[in-house]
Amino acid sequence: MTPQEFFEFAKAHGAEMMDLKFCDMLGTWQHCSYPVETLDEGAFEEGLGFDGSSHWVKPFGPLPEPGALALLALGAIALIRRRR
Repeated sequence: MTPQEFFEFAKAHGAEMMDLKFCDMLGTWQHCSYPVETLDEGAFEEGLGFDGSSHWVKPFGPLPEPGALALLALGAIALIRRRR
């Protein structure tokens, strides 16, 4: 899937948020949510920044800098509908 196809998919299905899911250093599921309207193709090419301090594994000590970068895998996109 290309970034353009992602935006077409999101628009066709009325997606408002993208939930980025990943595993931390010990394998615990973590996530960050982003409004789709704040994303552009650069997010897929350059990555998305987020506050890594809230996802850091405590036994490894303090995180030297809170910034983290997530590179998106466009082959792993799923639509999850919210109940209304």
